[in-house]
Amino acid sequence: MRSTNPQTQSRGRRKKLNPERLKLTLLALPFLLFTIAFSYVPLFGWGLAFTNYRPGLRFDKLEFVGLKYFLLIGTYWERILNALRNTLVLALISLALFGLPILFAILLNEIRRPFAKKFIQTVVTLPNFVSWVIVYAICFGLFSSNGLLNMVLGELGLITQPTQLMANKNIAWTFMTVLGLWKGLGWSSIIYLAAIAGIDGTLYEAAYVDGANRFHCMWYITVPELMPTALVLFLLQIGNILSVGFEQYLLFANSLTASKLTVIDLLTYNIGLMSQDYSFATAISILRSIVSILLMSIANGMAKRIRGESLI
Repeated sequence: MRSTNPQTQSRGRRKKLNPERLKLTLLALPFLLFTIAFSYVPLFGWGLAFTNYRPGLRFDKLEFVGLKYFLLIGTYWERILNALRNTLVLALISLALFGLPILFAILLNEIRRPFAKKFIQTVVTLPNFVSWVIVYAICFGLFSSNGLLNMVLGELGLITQPTQLMANKNIAWTFMTVLGLWKGLGWSSIIYLAAIAGIDGTLYEAAYVDGANRFHCMWYITVPELMPTALVLFLLQIGNILSVGFEQYLLFANSLTASKLTVIDLLTYNIGLMSQDYSFATAISILRSIVSILLMSIANGMAKRIRGESLI
């Protein structure tokens, strides 16, 4: 008769599982440390919002002011409201275009020639590794008043006055959305390509045997299999709805487009570093984080109620 001693079973389980768990732990450890260092340690800086911060003073020497800077937000409400409007509009446009990386991944997967598939993926993904500084320099060379586009159109006699794509506030949101798509479409589709690669090939074989064509396989197999991954990424994007980026708006915002490109992150930067009002900028960042958590919680609850699946 086999022994059922709990201690013996526990030791046997540890001997069997520990090596694999140790490998996984060691693989995850660098990412865990990175997350702690750059996402959790900076949270101690939230204490600045409750003090009258002065550079050079130790934290315990700072004057505690309570909710002073949170109440001060009402004084700057017009600027904050404008930045909030810009942030929400740009975020909602991004959410409306959420399906483009999925569509690109599905269409790219349908290409049967490996060389063409890899070439297209490389060309579309490459802009992600180009910094926004270089993107701005390229756009300035192409779309400024003396840029290449105006020179060519002028030589062809199509325009009499130079176009002002980078200084036109009426198209600022559209211009930045197009640049964001060009830069991030390929990178955003990588995770969906990985999900497609993990789909059981026997599903497609069975579908072909039953008379399905490529479109049927794509619609009834590929798309449903991608939905769990898409749901997780959609929830994460909603959680980051108030974080639409910073570098691109810092570079492309000018005196003519600042009213349309000043987002929450850029406003915080201007108040914190340019005006050196660090405590007030920290208070704005805290409220933004709280709102982001609430939005993600609401979206997570709706997803659980509608689809029975949630991120948390």
